[in-house]
Amino acid sequence: MPTFILMTKLSQDSLGRLRDRQEMGTRWLDTVKQACPDIKWIDHYALLGPYDFMDIYEAPDQEEAAKVAMITMEKGAMSAETWRRTLQALPGAGPETLGPAGSDQPSS
Repeated sequence: MPTFILMTKLSQDSLGRLRDRQEMGTRWLDTVKQACPDIKWIDHYALLGPYDFMDIYEAPDQEEAAKVAMITMEKGAMSAETWRRTLQALPGAGPETLGPAGSDQPSS
C-alpha cells in the first residue's frame, strides 16, 4: 500500500483546550479507524514549528488517504495537508555516501 504523511495544524480553539487534547486525539483516531478501516498506522509525532502533528500511514488509495484529512479538518484542525511518499531510501544510502555539492562522485 502507498505511504502517506498527514501534516496537521490545529485551530486556535483546539490549541486553547490543551487539557482536552488527549481525549480529542482519541476521538479523532476512533473516528478515522471506523471510517477508514484499511488504514495502517505507522507513526505519530507532535511537532514544534509550522505544523502541530505529523502522522505517517499506509492507505489503499488516495481517496482513502483524503478521508483522513477530511476527518482531521472536521475534528478541529485549521489545516491538514496529505503528502504521498514518492521515494524510498536505498539500502546503504545515507549522507556519508553523497559526494560534495555539484559532484557525482561519492565522498571518501
